[in-house]
Order: sequence, then structure tokens, then C-alpha cells
Amino acid sequence: MAEKYNTREERRKQGQTQKKGQNKGPTKPTNMLKRIFLILVTIGIIGLVAGGAAMAYFISDAPKLDEKLLKDPVTSKILDENGKLLAEIGKENRDYVNYEDIPDLVEEAFLATEDSRFYEHHGVDFLRLGSAVIANFKNGFGSEGASTLTQQVIKRSYLTPDKTIKRKVQEMWLSIQLERKYTKEEIFEMYVNKIFFANRANGILTASQTYYGKDLSELKLNEAAMLVGLPQSPSRYDPYKHPERAKERRDIVLHLMNKHGYITEKEMKDAQSIDITEGLQEIDKSQKDTTAYDAFIDLVIEEVGDMGDYNVFTDGLEIQTTIDKDAQEYVYNMLNSDEIINYPSKDLQAGVTLLDTETGEIKAVGGGRNTTVKRGWNYATDAKRSPGSTIKPILDYGPAVEYLNWSTYHQITDEEYSYSNGTPLKNASGRHYGTVTTREALARSLNIPALKTLQAVGLDRARDFATDLGIPFDKEITESAALGGGKDVSTLELAGAYSSFGNNGIYNKPHSVKKIVLRDKTTIKNKTESKPVMKDSTAFIVTDMLKSVMKEPYGTGRLANIPNLPVAGKTGSTNFTPEQRAANNIPSSGVKDSWMAGYTTNYTVAVWAGYDNASGNKMEYLGDSSQRIPKFIFKNLMEHMAQSKETKDFDQPDSVVKVGVIKGSNPAVKANEYTPSSKITYEYYVKGHEPTQVTTEYEKIDSPGINASYNQESNEINLSWSYPKGNGNTQFEVKMSVDGGAQSVLKKSKDTSLSIPNPTPGSKYTFSVVALVDNQQSDPASTSVKIPAEVEVPEGTEDEKIEDPAEGENPEQETPAEGEEDKQDKDKDKNNNGENSENGNNGNNGNNGNNDNTGNNGNGNNNNNGNGNGNNTDDGNGNKGDEDVEGGDDVTDPGTVEEEKPVETPQPDPNPDPDPNKDTE
Repeated sequence: MAEKYNTREERRKQGQTQKKGQNKGPTKPTNMLKRIFLILVTIGIIGLVAGGAAMAYFISDAPKLDEKLLKDPVTSKILDENGKLLAEIGKENRDYVNYEDIPDLVEEAFLATEDSRFYEHHGVDFLRLGSAVIANFKNGFGSEGASTLTQQVIKRSYLTPDKTIKRKVQEMWLSIQLERKYTKEEIFEMYVNKIFFANRANGILTASQTYYGKDLSELKLNEAAMLVGLPQSPSRYDPYKHPERAKERRDIVLHLMNKHGYITEKEMKDAQSIDITEGLQEIDKSQKDTTAYDAFIDLVIEEVGDMGDYNVFTDGLEIQTTIDKDAQEYVYNMLNSDEIINYPSKDLQAGVTLLDTETGEIKAVGGGRNTTVKRGWNYATDAKRSPGSTIKPILDYGPAVEYLNWSTYHQITDEEYSYSNGTPLKNASGRHYGTVTTREALARSLNIPALKTLQAVGLDRARDFATDLGIPFDKEITESAALGGGKDVSTLELAGAYSSFGNNGIYNKPHSVKKIVLRDKTTIKNKTESKPVMKDSTAFIVTDMLKSVMKEPYGTGRLANIPNLPVAGKTGSTNFTPEQRAANNIPSSGVKDSWMAGYTTNYTVAVWAGYDNASGNKMEYLGDSSQRIPKFIFKNLMEHMAQSKETKDFDQPDSVVKVGVIKGSNPAVKANEYTPSSKITYEYYVKGHEPTQVTTEYEKIDSPGINASYNQESNEINLSWSYPKGNGNTQFEVKMSVDGGAQSVLKKSKDTSLSIPNPTPGSKYTFSVVALVDNQQSDPASTSVKIPAEVEVPEGTEDEKIEDPAEGENPEQETPAEGEEDKQDKDKDKNNNGENSENGNNGNNGNNGNNDNTGNNGNGNNNNNGNGNGNNTDDGNGNKGDEDVEGGDDVTDPGTVEEEKPVETPQPDPNPDPDPNKDTE
């Protein structure tokens, strides 16, 4: 009673409150509740009407049941990059099993895993559906499914696998219709014969024979559970490729069988303890490979499976691929014949991947040599080997540029060196090169600078950089990774990584499928991975260093270089252990694997060559010539692809600057405008990290003092110049122009004078002289000489004077003496054919002086003969003397005076010496 006691004041206040409530009638909360209830009812009715209308619309658009589609697979079409038919796949490798021949063990495994209430519902399990709706409401639409076996038959026969409301409504409606028309046993039979089990196995009977070589009645519990677990994701749970995943999925099936009472806990545990590979047989390799496209089609089949619940063997898909048919045929022919590459053995294997550098699209794959099976081992994608030195741009130098802003000129000392644990390290050549640039270190593929670079970057950052390029490391890396140790890769992965450098630092995951079109014309685009993985400065600087691998005399990739094609690349090889060499009598020059990877702005190629070297067999090795095969494959394929598409050079981004650096300077010193070109190397730096110190070693050199005069008595121009600061190495380059014409080089020597005989009357001769001191060039010193228009003939003997012709004589033509016509004609022919030039007359066709051969008779008596002043000698075969011009056309000699026909103005040198200060990179 104590807890119910109220004071008088409390009872009074409570009574007043009740009276106030009675005076005001019904309370507001009651009215609000009624209104809310009416609104909810109205919304519910509208929702039901709208939902019913939507469902009616979806159902009206649903396909009709077709028994043929329920039981027969539909062929899929694979198209090339241009949408043209490449191949048709389907209607093969399927053995049909009737319901009465399906063992209880197999049926129970399917029911426990896929639809435990199959024999209780009528096509749709509303109990599971309710649970799935709640899960989807919490976690998003499509997070949990509730499809029955009946619904899966409908989905695989008629509809797309997309998780949309329309598809689910149609699926439910058709499932109910299917249950009305067929028995449960017939529907179960449709299901187990329709589903795909990977490795070209369609249907449960084919899967049993493919994986275990058994009939269904012979399957053990663990075997049946493994097979039943496959259809959820055939490629993911493939026991040959992913045994750990396959075991995990099999054990889940066994757990569900125990949960639903089909097996005991002991049976479950006993089956779970069996190795997943026990009982598995090798995939059938009896089917001949008859097409050049099979290796590529293998990729397509796998990729379509990864895109979703699609089966190319049964679903009637139209698959748009990335294949370049011409490239694929070329690669196939290159690997499977000796038309392009001469292979030393039929057992030597090779894998090739060709990508579009910009998009990551796979254009061609070389799955191997002398392949004999479809869906067999693919050496381009399945074979993974140590990449050797091809990893250096990915794990060493790429991260160094990215994180440490290293330039192509960054200095590294190549010296005796060891790993951090004390293990000594050597270069492949067995020698050291002292201080080298990163460009030279990478081009020579030096091991010690590569290890030092990885150590400078740090193992963690290097691993992360490689992972972003599609080459993930499963565990912590060690220093041996700098040279390719600790990670095996395929040509597909390596090509994907290299293409990032050629694509301004953007990584596109290699892919073979653009899109697929389902039977209802729904288009599913392949959502490929694309992401920036490095700065554009990193991509360009690494690319330029990899150009040196191909083009520099010391580069290891010279044999793979294509002239006039901007291409970057890297070689690689791996070694045998000392024990393997000793046991198999392998010479020190023999290697296990040989690699070549590289790219242009259009295409990326990665090539591997080697032997299988199966365990227990004698190991084979690649000799000196065999090691070059990847380079030859690379070169031939790149040349072939370049024929049909213009190849542009790599664009230098704004984040990179090109700097002229004094060769050998450490730290780097910039060249000034007077630095000789032979002392400069042009290197690339990340903008803001270029050197600032400028050399003071080189200054502007003086110009020569020059003087020129015309000697009327000897009819020649005398040119001289002085250079008091010259030394024994000083040379002078002399150029001449006539009447303002183009300049031509007269000579380049240590002389300080030059005579030009027989200048053209009335012409103006301009000369310039440049001093060349230790590869430095002075400004030119110039002067000009004007030749008088009339040249006076010096007084001589009467015999030398030209007398007036007698009356009746023709002063223009001398009548030859009898019997002399033929001789004169022959002489004329000789002169016209330039024979006199062989004897020193320099091509003046024998008509110099007084129009006869006096003084120019082919005996070298002309002032410009082959034994003249020594400044312009000619050996009679067009070969100039040591002091003559290097390269270009022969220098035109002014020759002797012809009043009726002036000598031609000398022509300019078509290949003048380049400006030593000009950038020739």
C-alpha cells in the first residue's frame, strides 16, 4: 500500500487535470493516429496497384517457354575487333544423363547446396525469398540471392544473369509456369545437364568424366562434393588452377550435406580431410589444335567467366573481342614455322603477348610452339617464370624516379658489392664500370647498380610500385628481387606493366573482351581496370632510358632495335644453380629463361623463351644463339605491326626538362653556350630537380684575323689568316661564296693560307674563316674581294700573241686538218665525258684559255691540276685529300677565265657540318 499512497495535494492536481481533459473532448493524438493509418492504407493500396501493374508489365515482356532452349545449349559467337565472326563455340563436350541415372549422392549434394526445399516449393521459395529481401534491404539489392533450382534453369535458358527487378520478376513468373508444365524430376534433370563445370565440361556427367574419368555411380563423396561446388563460379574453383579455393568450396558443400542430414559428421570430416587433387586426372589433350586463334579464344572463355555467370558453351552469347586477326596469324606462324625464326629444337617453347599500349587490349597471344590441344597450357598466360632483368624498370629504376626524382644522369658507382647479408654480387660481364649514369646502368643491365637502386628506394615502396603495375608480391620481398628473384610472371603480366610506361603512367589491365551481347540483346560491357600508377615524368624518364637499351652501342637490346622506330625495351635472362649446371653438364653461358619486353606508343610486346624441363628429366638450356630468339621475335612482330600504323615518338611532358650536362661531372654541372658539343651529354630531369651549377671551364674563343687580295699578274686570289692564340690542335674551316650565292666549304685544315686560281672576272668573292679549338668554334671572320671585269693579257712572245684572222678565215671555228676530224671528235668526246677531270682539270672540258688544249692538255699542267698547291687535291676518283671537306659534294673550282662562258657559282654543301652547339639528341 505504501507505494500507492498519494498526498492530498497530488490527488487534487490529478483531479484538475482529468476535468480539463473532459471539457476539451477527444485528444489530438487520437486524430493523428487515425490520419496516419489512413495515409498508410492509401499508400499501401497505391503501392499494390503500382506494383501489380509493374509486375504485369514485366510479365507481359517475358519470353515463352521453349523446350528446345530448356534442354539444348546455344552456340556462342566470338567476333574480332572489327565485329567480324572469328569462331563459334558450343554444342560440344556434353554427355546427357537421365534423372534415373543420377545417384542419390549427387542429387543430395545439389539439393543441400543449391535448394534444400526443392521438392516443397512450386518454383519460388518464398521463405528463402523473405530472408533474402531482409538481407538486400540491409546490405543493398543483389547482396543475397534466393534462386531455386527451377529459377536457375529459367535464368540459364532464357534470361540474363543481371540482378535487376525486371529479371527477377520474369524469372519467378516463368519458374511457376515451368513447375506447372514439368515434374520436379524433369526440372532437376534439366538443371544438372545444363550447368557448366569449367574445362569445357558441360553437365554433371561430362564433368565426372573430365575430372575423375568415372561414371556418376562411381563417384566418392569427396569427389561428388567437389563437382557440385564448381557451378557457383567454375573458373574461380577450378581445382587445377586454384586447388585451395576448390578445397574450401568442396568443404562447404560437405558441411551443408551434414547440416541437412544427408551425411554424418564423421563422413563429413573424413571427406574434408582428403587432398583436393586426389583422384583428379589430367585434362584430355587428344583434340588437335587446328586454328591460329585457339590461344586467344582460351583467354576469351576465361574472361567471360570472370565477368559474371556466363557460359560461352551454352548461353548463345555474342562476344566482341579485342583480337587483331592479322597480328594473331602472324604470331602463330612465327612460333609454329621456321619461315620467320629459325628454332634450334622443336622442344624449345615460347610465349608472346601483344597489347595495345594505350588501352591494354590484347591484340594477339602466342600460346606456345607446336601446340596440339585446345584449351591446353598457354605459355603466354599460364607459364610463369622468373623475369630476370626485365624487372629492373619495374622494381628498381621506376620507383627511384617516382619517389627519389632520379634523372637519367643520376650517378651510381659500379664496384665490388654484396647483398646486405654479405653474399657477394657480380655483374653478368664479370667486370665493373666505375661511376655510371642510371641510363648506362640500365642499358648495360648492370646488377650492382640495380641492387643499390632498390636499396635506395626501399623494399616496401618498390613492392607497392610493382603491385600497382599488375605484378603483386604475395609476401615480403628480398633484395634478390632487384634482379628478378622471388617473383614469377607471365608475358601477359609483364606486357601490362611495361605498357604503363608507354602510356604516360596509366595502367590498363590487359583484357581480351570488349563486351558481350546476351540472347535478349542486353549488352554487358567489360569494366576493365584503368588507373594512374605513376607520374608522367616517371614514365617518360624510364622510357628514355629504355630507348638507350635498344639504340646505344652498349645497350643489351641492340638486336631487337628497329631503325627509325621510336621503341623502348629491356632484355632479361635467368641462370641455373651451380648444382643444376653440374648435374646436367650446362656450360656457364647457358641460361634457363630468356626475355624481351618493350613498347612503342602503339603496341607493347613481351616474349619469353625456354624449355619445360620437367622434373626428373635432363635439363635443357638456351645457348648463345637461342638466347637471342626473344629479341628476334620482338623485332619481327614490332616491324610487322608498324607497317600498318604510324608510330609517333613519346611526348615529353611539361614535368620533365632536358638539360645539357658536362660529361662525367659529379655532381652534374650544366654546360654553357661555349661548351664543345663533344663535352656535353643531354639528359632528362624531373622539373625542379635539375642541376643549377653552370660550368666556367669554357669561354668564348677569338675569331681569326683574315686578309684577302687579288693578284692580277698570277690571276689568283690570295687568302691568309692569323690566329696567335692557336695551338697544335687548332684547325680552320674556310668557306666561300660568289656574288652573294650560297657558301661552300673550301677546306678544313691547320693551314693559315689558301690561293684560289683563275677567279671569274667581274665577280665578288666572299670568304669566312672559323677557328676550331678543342671542339670549340669561334665566330666567323669574313672578307671580300672584287675581281676586275677585264683581265689584261700579260705581254709575251710573238708566238703567244693572238693575231687577227686572215680574210676569209672563220675566227670562231678552226677547220681541222685532213685526217684530224676523227681525232678531234674523239678528243671532244673525251672532254665532254669528263675524262680531263681525272687528270686535274676539274671538269673544265678542255676548253680553257685560248679554246685549245694548250696548258690544259690532260698532263696536270693547269694551275688547278692534281699536283697544284696542295690545298684541293684529287686522286682522280673523286676522293679528296686529307685537308679537304668531310662529306658533301666536291668543291667547285673557279677554274681559268672564259670570256664567253663564266664559271658556274660554287654549289652549297648539301650536308654541311652541324653546328657543334646544336642539340643533336
